[in-house]
Amino acid sequence: MKVLNIVTAVLLIIGGLNWGLVAIAEFDLVATVFGLTFGETNVASRVVYALVGLSAIYQAVQLPAAQRRATSSTVRS
Repeated sequence: MKVLNIVTAVLLIIGGLNWGLVAIAEFDLVATVFGLTFGETNVASRVVYALVGLSAIYQAVQLPAAQRRATSSTVRS
């Protein structure tokens, strides 16, 4: 697996967990890490949010290729 795939997967997990915490507990982990309150942002938190968003775009673009690889590997078996 490419390093970029691992990094983007980790960022998507962080983003997903953060959104889950926002929905369930009204707790913004990213804001807290940067010393902010719920709903507040600064440059650092916006960079994290942007990286999560870019990771989602990257993974979405990679999905068709991963599906093709999975399909071709099952055909060979």
